[in-house]
Amino acid sequence: KDRTAEEKKSLINRLSRIEGQIRGLKDMVENDAYCTDILIQVSAIQAALNAFNRELLSNHIHTCVADNIRAGDDSVIDELTATLQKLMK
Repeated sequence: KDRTAEEKKSLINRLSRIEGQIRGLKDMVENDAYCTDILIQVSAIQAALNAFNRELLSNHIHTCVADNIRAGDDSVIDELTATLQKLMK
């Protein structure tokens, strides 16, 4: 899929922040940080990944899914449903 420059920049910025959070988490473990502090950081990372997923899913629905439905390809609905089921595990 071709993403707009704005969409790509937003997604990459989110991933860069998550990457930084992961590095920070690794440092916390290496430096024997308190377990509760590590767990809170993991929760923040999970929230950041969820936000990334929401943005990407929204973009997907507004572009790929909508375009395919407009073109008469309803199979994309089954694909979206399967994707949502995987995300909700």
